[in-house]
Amino acid sequence: MPQEIEIDGRKIGAGFPPYVIAEMSANHNGCLENAKNIIAAARESGADAVKLQTYRPDTITLNSSAEEFIIKEGLWAGQSLYQLYEKAFMPWEWHKPLFDHARQLGITLFSSPFDNSAIDLLEDLNAPAYKIASFEAVDLPLIRYAASTGKPLIISTGMADIDEIQEAIEAAQGEGCNELAILHCVSGYPAPPEDYNLHTIPDMIKRFGQVTGLSDHTLDNTTAIASVALGVSIIEKHFTLDRSGGGPDDCFSLEPDDLSALCRDSKTAWKALGSVNYGLKSSERGNVQARRSLYFVKDMAAGEIITTECVKSVRPGLGLPPKYLDFVVGKVVKKRILANTPVCMSVIE
Repeated sequence: MPQEIEIDGRKIGAGFPPYVIAEMSANHNGCLENAKNIIAAARESGADAVKLQTYRPDTITLNSSAEEFIIKEGLWAGQSLYQLYEKAFMPWEWHKPLFDHARQLGITLFSSPFDNSAIDLLEDLNAPAYKIASFEAVDLPLIRYAASTGKPLIISTGMADIDEIQEAIEAAQGEGCNELAILHCVSGYPAPPEDYNLHTIPDMIKRFGQVTGLSDHTLDNTTAIASVALGVSIIEKHFTLDRSGGGPDDCFSLEPDDLSALCRDSKTAWKALGSVNYGLKSSERGNVQARRSLYFVKDMAAGEIITTECVKSVRPGLGLPPKYLDFVVGKVVKKRILANTPVCMSVIE
């Protein structure tokens, strides 16, 4: 059974409702007030946490226009990596006011660091956890440095194979990380649902033995809700105030109503899973009368033999179950019987 972890007082694991993370990413669109409003809207929508990304263009790539630095496909085709991250990054001086803002609102805020200096900044702000992004899952020195803080660590596994996931887990655990989660992820922006292969999730839980979640880049909530039935404990989705806002990630992010639906429906799905239970459910108790049972359909005198004409399987279900019909026929009644009364063992010789 996978372990549980705890972030900012909230327990996360199979025994708890899904932990929903609203990923801000670049959806602040260069405006601090937008970033604050995203945090407030995430809290209003019911998310458990908001996640930032902490990097500068020079900490994540090189300022080069060489061919290998140019994005060839997808939403950001034609830009260099440096140009994309220069437009998308969150100024480091925003971090403190955003952490203060989140604490005032009562919602957890943490971040994905992309180098050691980002971790140092976040440590100064007492970030409650760290998330390693999918593309950094192979950066074992970064994972080790984040793990060395002693904070809970979430590692996204997009593009990583089994060996790389295992190496990332071992790197974290080797630095003493004992609160670790991994996220199944497809690093497409957006990603088609058919790429997600959600049956991978139970295998990850069994294979790696960690709290397991989903980083979902599809355009709606269907994949995320389905993943709850397969055992995820964390759901991460990109979040924006306006999908048409024009930012790098806006077009594949959830808007507030979508996030509210995800928070509500994922918790409903988790409650519906329950446990293995073949017994009578609380909502069924009033419907017992709608089941069939054996009833006497004619008056009978004490000592009379029950024949097939004397009893019938009908609703309500207050008599013996119909499976006892062959047992009852041929028996003798102990006392006078009135028609339309249930057949019970107490009246049979």
